[in-house]
Amino acid sequence: MKDRLEKIVERYEDITKQLSDPTIVSDIKRLTQLSKEQSNLEKTVTTYKDYLDTESTISDLKQLTKDDDEDIREMATLELEESKQKLKELEEALKVLLIPKDPNDDKNVIIEIRGAAGGDEANIFAGDLYRMYLKYAESRSWKIELINTVDNEAGGFSQVEFAVSGDSVYSLMKYESGAHRVQRVPQTESQGRIHTSTATVLVLPEAEDIDVEMNMNDLRIDTFRSSGSGGQSVNTTDSAVRVTHVPTGIIVTCQDGKSQHENKATALKVMRARLHDRFVQERMEKEGQERRSKIGTGDRSEKIRTYNYPQNRITDHRIGYTIQQLDRVMEGKLDPIIDALVDEELKRKLAGE
Repeated sequence: MKDRLEKIVERYEDITKQLSDPTIVSDIKRLTQLSKEQSNLEKTVTTYKDYLDTESTISDLKQLTKDDDEDIREMATLELEESKQKLKELEEALKVLLIPKDPNDDKNVIIEIRGAAGGDEANIFAGDLYRMYLKYAESRSWKIELINTVDNEAGGFSQVEFAVSGDSVYSLMKYESGAHRVQRVPQTESQGRIHTSTATVLVLPEAEDIDVEMNMNDLRIDTFRSSGSGGQSVNTTDSAVRVTHVPTGIIVTCQDGKSQHENKATALKVMRARLHDRFVQERMEKEGQERRSKIGTGDRSEKIRTYNYPQNRITDHRIGYTIQQLDRVMEGKLDPIIDALVDEELKRKLAGE
């Protein structure tokens, strides 16, 4: 472990030197890459230096436990036990820090929710999930940007897309991709029978220029009048934008911005994320099934969670986690579930799965 840590410190110091090089400073792309890499290494380097300092302290305290002065020996013995405990905790922290990090964890995300099986009730549930994520984002001081909505007459959405930006959004939201199942009595059900419906959630890390090359010549861009529930400026001009990536047939629509220019910029951002996701999915298929430790980016059709309203119960099927706090979760209190998923993924990685 120390060999790996020494190499990380060496790399960190090398990056620090490079960042003071005028040729690097003038290269914005390279500067951004190095700054991000340095930031990712910083906590590991700081923790390792603390570990080495504690090792040195333990060595000194061992000498003091042999001192002629009894008071000094007692003090050194007490501090030695505390330092040994600290060293153990730092070692465990370093093991976690050395686990390969998902390169997308620090990124913002684009989320798409669709009503699936269950007709109007599925679309209403899609709207409930959207509001749940809005409240969760608000609790974490994340910013939400609505991209596109296809309203449902009975309520909710048949489709809603939005961007979420803030601190390490993907590291937490990546666990939400998959099929979400709801069990409850719909408002339209006259006999009080419980129905089962589903909505699907797709979470894409926002792709940067360095992640994927997007040839503008491969894109067809069309404009049209928004059909969404926007304000006057949205509905009275051809401000909505549809972007088609001709080679793959991927289509992105954006109509909730205030201008055609804003919608086009957002649509291109979404298209870049979708192309990056397609590349990742194709690579995963070639390389075979993902490691079991990666809970958050599995089969998009996988039923990941059940929301049982009559029993106020929510169950995440990937890790067998159940809590009787559905009402709180739907108000954006997602932390217990996401924390459990993060802990389980970390446990699997530490076990080498």
